[in-house]
Amino acid sequence: MKKSKSAGEAQNKNAASLRAGQKLRGADGFEEYYSSLYGGRWPALKAALLKESKPLPLVCFDGAPQYFLDAASVLAAITLPLQGAKNILDMCAAPGGKSLVLASRMDSDASLLCNERSFERGQRLRRVIAEHLPQDVQSRVQFLCGDGAVMCKKQEAVYDAILLDAPCSSERHVLNDPKYLADWSPARVKSLAMQQWALLSSAYRLLKNGGFLLYSTCALDPTENAGVAARLIKKFPQARAVSLEEVLALQETGKKEIGGFFDVAALPKFEAQELGFSILPDAQDGAGPIYFCLFNKGMDKNS
Repeated sequence: MKKSKSAGEAQNKNAASLRAGQKLRGADGFEEYYSSLYGGRWPALKAALLKESKPLPLVCFDGAPQYFLDAASVLAAITLPLQGAKNILDMCAAPGGKSLVLASRMDSDASLLCNERSFERGQRLRRVIAEHLPQDVQSRVQFLCGDGAVMCKKQEAVYDAILLDAPCSSERHVLNDPKYLADWSPARVKSLAMQQWALLSSAYRLLKNGGFLLYSTCALDPTENAGVAARLIKKFPQARAVSLEEVLALQETGKKEIGGFFDVAALPKFEAQELGFSILPDAQDGAGPIYFCLFNKGMDKNS
């Protein structure tokens, strides 16, 4: 169900009021902050986040080992249209689950660049690709260890499709780790939103005219989700958020593309937000959380 504009505004105002009015920290601050965002839904959502997630097996070809991936991540990854895309970028690719989905769906003459800033996480990403994809597909996957936020300084308009699964607050992990929960503060949300914007604006510059860019996080805070997505539309007038109807049609195509290696009947449903879509574990049997928004880069009027 689509959330009303007034409800979204109230959600953001509550969070802003808390940030301005007091210094929230640790478990108590986390509780107050997210309770203000989700109101009466928060107890059920928190309970779902505290439960163990239920990843599902992905098998990319006959004889390959299973890769367990959250069904919400699969649904987000199949939303990015790849038919006809020759150059594809996964900007923050580790640990590699969404990269497997993209690589398994791309055309036989397409290539995928998997970028990861962390060397250690990048090594894990390489192992995942090597263990789970057939050799002919592996040969069309390249790797880069770099900061996606500065990739646009070296080149622009080179990719037909880009997935940006951005680093985020990952509240599910925070709640389940006493150390991270004790260190939590709203300042981290603000810092991450700045990093996410740097990555998203870089990704948009790397996208060809007419191409598609999928922005996703596993965050709950709209500051990191619709807030960052809205900034892209404000900054770049050619950027268009793909409509609900188009997203549903693209997901049907994506389900057919992965039907041979994933149980598409297990894919969750999403909730439409003011901008983009979310999958929350209290409503989808533990799947998520995931936020995603698909953008299309309008054709250059001068081209």
